[in-house]
Amino acid sequence: MPLTATQSDFVALLHRRGALRFGEFTLKSGRASPYFINTGCLHEGGDIERLGQAYAATIQACFGNDVAVIFGPAYKGIPLALAAALGYERLVGRPVGWAYDRKEAKDHGDGGSFVGAPLKPGTSVVIVDDVLTAGTALRESIAKLAPTGVNLLGAIVSVDRQERGLSDRPAIAELTEQCGLPVTAIVTIVEAVEHLVASGKLPVEQAQRVQAHVAQAR
Repeated sequence: MPLTATQSDFVALLHRRGALRFGEFTLKSGRASPYFINTGCLHEGGDIERLGQAYAATIQACFGNDVAVIFGPAYKGIPLALAAALGYERLVGRPVGWAYDRKEAKDHGDGGSFVGAPLKPGTSVVIVDDVLTAGTALRESIAKLAPTGVNLLGAIVSVDRQERGLSDRPAIAELTEQCGLPVTAIVTIVEAVEHLVASGKLPVEQAQRVQAHVAQAR
């Protein structure tokens, strides 16, 4: 299935800004990979606007127009939540909150474990994160939010690496089943490389390496 205009723009942005690179990498999980994704490379104002548009369109497509707060786990999730809230607010035509967690709870000043929009019982919340590999960070966010009583609708990540999670099952399917929440990506890595090949921005051989890696890592 061809990518939407929003997805195409997002993949082009990742490639143009060096947020999607190809080579030989070792991930935080210890896994070897022929590519690396770093949304931290999207550090200009225009980058954040386009990133927010991609997240917002995916949130709307998956969860409709009634999301109240977009949550991003510290640290990389903080600008993602802000960008997504801005983009989603434009789509739905009303104020949308954004929030993030502290690495350690603060016991002075405003205190608490969270910063930003109030996370009250029943508030509809969507988590945004950068890349899904095994899903460890996302599990931590879900566990942190559980005591607040919010209505956690699901999560959106930028790119699904299409690798197995903590078991032999794909990470997204595993998370969805274990947490009882839908987890969706703006694009999968295979969709991204196929689009880059079709647009003449990536050699076929490089895409084949990524596809072979995905097939082996599932």
